[in-house]
Amino acid sequence: MFPLLALGAGGYFGYHLQNGDHGLKARADLEARKEVLEGELAGLREVKQRIERDVALLRPESLDPDMLDERARAILNLAHPDDLVMMKRREPDPTGPLTRR
Repeated sequence: MFPLLALGAGGYFGYHLQNGDHGLKARADLEARKEVLEGELAGLREVKQRIERDVALLRPESLDPDMLDERARAILNLAHPDDLVMMKRREPDPTGPLTRR
């Protein structure tokens, strides 16, 4: 009787070791998720560094007139009369109003 109980308990714990909430399979899933999140974190750190650099250029003690002019034009959507504005051509929408559905 005891060997049968021991075998049943061993099977139970073995199954949960592999497939349980904290088992080997769950650990592998967490490791994969960790790699994805580390990549996302690296991208966010690059964005943070770029924003910090832009903010440093806008500080009064190191104000860059070109940076200020660029940001003002982008935010206000304005251009100087002497500026050459280059427009990007968009690809036509294949599901546009002229196609039959």
